[in-house]
Amino acid sequence: MPVETPLLDQVKYPADLRKLERSQLRQFADELRAEVIDAVSETGGHLGSGLGVVELTTAIHYVFNTPDDRLVWDVGHQCYPHKVITGRRDRIRTLRQGGGLSGFTKRAESEYDPFGAAHAATSISAALGFARARDHLGKDNHAIAVIGDGSMSAGMAYEGLNNAGHLKTKFIVILNDNDMSIAPPVGAMSAYLARAASSGVYQRVRKLSKQFMKRLPQAVFEKLAKAEEYGRGMVTGGTLFEELGFYYVGPIDGHNLDHLIPVLENVRDMKDGPVLVHVVTKKGKGYPPAEEAADKYHGVVKFDVISGKQKKGTPNAPSYQKVFAKALIKEAEYDPKIVGITAAMPSGTSLDMFADAFPDRCYDVGIAEQHAVTFAAGLAADGMKPFCAIYSTFLQRAYDSVVHDVALQNLPVRFPMDRAGLVGADGATHAGSFDIAYLGCLPNMVLMAASDEAELMHMTATAAAYDEGPIAFRYPRGEGVGVDLPERGKTLEIGKGKIVREGSSIALLSLGTRLQEALKAAETLEAHGLSATVADARFAKPLDHDLIRQLARHHEVLVTIEEGSRGGFGAFVLHFLSDEGMLDGGLKVRTMTLPDIFQDQDKPEKMYDAARLNAPHIVETALKTLGRSAAVINLRG
Repeated sequence: MPVETPLLDQVKYPADLRKLERSQLRQFADELRAEVIDAVSETGGHLGSGLGVVELTTAIHYVFNTPDDRLVWDVGHQCYPHKVITGRRDRIRTLRQGGGLSGFTKRAESEYDPFGAAHAATSISAALGFARARDHLGKDNHAIAVIGDGSMSAGMAYEGLNNAGHLKTKFIVILNDNDMSIAPPVGAMSAYLARAASSGVYQRVRKLSKQFMKRLPQAVFEKLAKAEEYGRGMVTGGTLFEELGFYYVGPIDGHNLDHLIPVLENVRDMKDGPVLVHVVTKKGKGYPPAEEAADKYHGVVKFDVISGKQKKGTPNAPSYQKVFAKALIKEAEYDPKIVGITAAMPSGTSLDMFADAFPDRCYDVGIAEQHAVTFAAGLAADGMKPFCAIYSTFLQRAYDSVVHDVALQNLPVRFPMDRAGLVGADGATHAGSFDIAYLGCLPNMVLMAASDEAELMHMTATAAAYDEGPIAFRYPRGEGVGVDLPERGKTLEIGKGKIVREGSSIALLSLGTRLQEALKAAETLEAHGLSATVADARFAKPLDHDLIRQLARHHEVLVTIEEGSRGGFGAFVLHFLSDEGMLDGGLKVRTMTLPDIFQDQDKPEKMYDAARLNAPHIVETALKTLGRSAAVINLRG
């Protein structure tokens, strides 16, 4: 007998999917799930979220006319099945690799990604923008936002819902409820009610009833309308969304295509107003190791498909995240006022370790960075010592709170900033590129950067002891350098760096973990007769004025090195030298920063190579500043 071609092989784009019989979709979804599992086993990435929306992704592309209908995924880490269906299956095994597919939605990658995303709770606002653009342009396509996987804990989602309800725009929100425990039981009855409430017959009867009720006195009409709304709300559980102005449909089983497709078709055919479809899914669905894991395999490295065992290498040194957590625990043992705060990243920041040690002194506020910062400000205002541990890239979302609620009031909130610098596979959306610039410009702020894991311990201790105002310290993702760690960090003098290596001709002033590359560069320069001093600035603010003066006066060249954007540490140093009149003589200064671009994902070492922040590039910069050719030195030798 001839071998039947897998359905997945017959579908390159959603238009091909819509040619399948509805009875074939179950098989198609199973093949799609297997493809995602196999691909992520080779690349690593966000697995559980994608597995949970296989059926939902299939149903959406089957019912709606994408890409004309604008489909916006929240966060984007659940978009792997979507990428397979939308012409990218042949590249799906390049996920999160250099030159490959992004791990999130990306406008430059496909017309099926109308809006890029990697931070939470942007989908409703963006899709509402698409809906209003459609209305202004006189088009008749749909705008669909898929939100969930914790994103409904973010305030921006409710801002979007509130505005959409006010505008009464034709607009669809699909709530993917996979771990929030807000769903009432789902099954045949709830599916029947969802189909009924979204059907054209119900909508027509509802419209006729409203037309009749409008003839009644206004007070009576309003009471009857509320009664209908609350009646449905009591049965379905959607009163909150109804109050925000949405027509609520659900909850329905997000893995049952026979339930999903009729409801989505009914919702598609509604004529006006915003609609919210409540879909209940299971994170990691269809892959037992993911279903049984505590985090549902939210993020994984490469793994064996059969056993589910992840292929984690043996670390050469402890990770910065764990070093921070252990240092904070040690400080908290001595100081009962220390509390930890995270915004839905307890394991990513290693504050889960702190929570194990001090369960009553650790707060996970959900995906709510702005709240986290102002909450910390309130704690600090009454004498507590909050450590608000947020990734550098996510702290951007709370910038107004940092400025208005912390810095302006000079409150001693501590900001441990994880994922500083480049982050590898997560790419530009998660890179901690800008915090030196955006925090260093704030009055009252103290800003440190750890050059290794021992320095991180010292900076944690320094932050714990500092009560004069806000203080932040940054450190990268991944393993430390491998230095010996003290039992407890020591308190650093605020605004003081240190000389790590003495030289006479070239001064390399490093902020952060590029220090190791600066030391390698100094060795290369020394081998070719050029004596180099290497200094660890430690502080971007306040600057160590004495150290900078010393380096400027006794060296022909001064090079600053940082794993941050332009406008940061190097700019601060230039400002100081200019104010001191030290740029008027023979001193030659160069600043080395991340390039003025958003860098795509790759291995971190390759990203830093592309950014020209590795040892050979430091050597080349120093030589060019001296007016010498880099060709005389084997920069890779």
